[in-house]
Amino acid sequence: MQLFYTVRPGDTLYKIAKRWELPIDSLIAANNLITPDTIYSGQQLSIPPGVDVIRVKPGDTVYKLSQFYGVPQSLIIEANQLQPPYVIQVGQLLNIPPGVPYYVVYPGDTLYEIAEKYNVLTSGQSNPELIREVNRLPSTNIFPGMKLQIPYAPPGDNGFIAYTSNRSGYYDIWLYNPHNGMNTQITNGLADSFSVPVWSPDSRRIAFVGNNGILYVVDLTKGSVARIDQFEEGLGVSLHWSPDSQKLAYTKNGDIVLYNIITHQTQRINQPGATDVQWFPSGVELLFQAPDTSGTSQLFRIRTNGTSKQQITQNTGGPLHDVSLSPDGSFVLYTTPGVSISIIYTVEISTGDVFEVKGGPLAKNYFPEWSPNSSKIAYSATAFEDKGYFSLIRTASKRGENDRTWAISDCFATPVTWSPDGRKMAYLSGCNNQGFGSEMWLIDINHPVPIRLVAGAQITSLQWSPRPIAPSRKTYTNTD
Repeated sequence: MQLFYTVRPGDTLYKIAKRWELPIDSLIAANNLITPDTIYSGQQLSIPPGVDVIRVKPGDTVYKLSQFYGVPQSLIIEANQLQPPYVIQVGQLLNIPPGVPYYVVYPGDTLYEIAEKYNVLTSGQSNPELIREVNRLPSTNIFPGMKLQIPYAPPGDNGFIAYTSNRSGYYDIWLYNPHNGMNTQITNGLADSFSVPVWSPDSRRIAFVGNNGILYVVDLTKGSVARIDQFEEGLGVSLHWSPDSQKLAYTKNGDIVLYNIITHQTQRINQPGATDVQWFPSGVELLFQAPDTSGTSQLFRIRTNGTSKQQITQNTGGPLHDVSLSPDGSFVLYTTPGVSISIIYTVEISTGDVFEVKGGPLAKNYFPEWSPNSSKIAYSATAFEDKGYFSLIRTASKRGENDRTWAISDCFATPVTWSPDGRKMAYLSGCNNQGFGSEMWLIDINHPVPIRLVAGAQITSLQWSPRPIAPSRKTYTNTD
């Protein structure tokens, strides 16, 4: 449910946004403010998720923090499960919710207007029925002073988001339908916490490496799950579909493997140490990482018949991580050098020019993902480590320019995925100092208000389908 803050005398949007480290554009969009420089005392503002944790300083008390942040003491006490006499300790991490989980109805309010104002919208249309259902109202009649919970609505987008979750008790691949908010389980005990669903370009199939290192392919139109191959360790295996959606590329035992899922024929190209193999849009060339003659990791391109190998990079450092070719094949990105410091670089393939993405304040930038039109990169950047870690959901252009923050996640890092039209991003949150997220969120870069899509169980990865089509089956069978 959305959280609401009541504006106090002296408040400005900038001050409120800074208090919870919010992008001010997100705060404006969350309330559909027509004149964003003007707010008034007593106004109720929906506050998007931000940095809701502080480290207690000398002299802090629950009362003083309540006064400073403008939220009831009871809210802080409940959020932190404090016991009487509610003493807090210097250095303690304390959760400060940005508001109460309800909206107080004003004279003249209607459910339709409330839904319109606070983005309870599906396919761009006000969805007041959802507010009525959540609050179990017998009719659409409301009265001043009534406290209403304001939910998030399914956005109404096309396509499906595939994600890995243990919501069934085991890790499996699920589909979220943004059009109606429905979740569909498409495997039964086959996935693992490290499984990453990889869509075919035609959005008909999903490949993933599951438990016991087995490579599976789910056919969404036939409702079947087939076992293709097996790896000694499933963690870190990179999969990539050919442009015609008929072949999978991956590496195994020093070979680049091209597996045809239609004919079940396998082609191997011997390239010792190769990783991160990916198809160029032409379908006749591959990108991959491998050591050069000195043992240094480089990016190469090679034809699918194993000829015309060319070196792309002139790397002098360590391994390259998160290697990803842009959809149009003109750029490739990677991160380096590792976990404690992770900087995103892009390489223009035609010139060899290398560009650095400015990134977040701690130089910990993870899960970079190209937009469908190859113009932008979405990623998460670790921030606020003194408050228990959060991450910034950011984008930058392909040469590193126009780097900006769109939303806040309470995870150390989170994968990010683009909608088929490149207008929206989905990401994970709800980590609460744990390794995995428990919530899936969406943000529209043209109207940047975060919308929660899924909450409850652990979610470890997600990927939006490349095309806005729907699978025809809801029952899936493992045929091996």
